[in-house]
Amino acid sequence: MIDTPPEIAEMVRTRLMARSGAERLRMRVEMFEVARRMVLASLPPGLSDMERKRQLYERIYGAPLPGSESKPHFSHTPPSTA
Repeated sequence: MIDTPPEIAEMVRTRLMARSGAERLRMRVEMFEVARRMVLASLPPGLSDMERKRQLYERIYGAPLPGSESKPHFSHTPPSTA
């Protein structure tokens, strides 16, 4: 959805691009860190470190952690004992 008038979007883009590359990078890093903290705060308590990392990755990137399908400690269900 794009609900920002084009003249406002251009004004914001112009102001953003007037900043140095280092400043724009710093802003991105800070925004990512805020998003990361929000996701971590929304996870249920008591998860193992590995499970927290897996869920964090999936929520941020919208895809399973690469290789997690083949590793039992990342699995959503316990490995079969049969």
